[in-house]
Amino acid sequence: MSQEVVLKIEGMTCNHCKMAVEKALKAVPGVTGAVVDLEKKQATVTGSAKRDELVKAVEEADYTVVQ
Repeated sequence: MSQEVVLKIEGMTCNHCKMAVEKALKAVPGVTGAVVDLEKKQATVTGSAKRDELVKAVEEADYTVVQ
């Protein structure tokens, strides 16, 4: 079942950060799409991956999920 999850992320300051978070999220099994908005400091992820798996991927990329 596909769902959309929005994560608020701290620590992103540049396009490199944005790309690193997108890459980390897209590597999670079940993710069909991940778009990071640097201005809003959030990621919108679609697919069947669980929220805790997405949070873990972001944290392993050295960023912090705040919501």
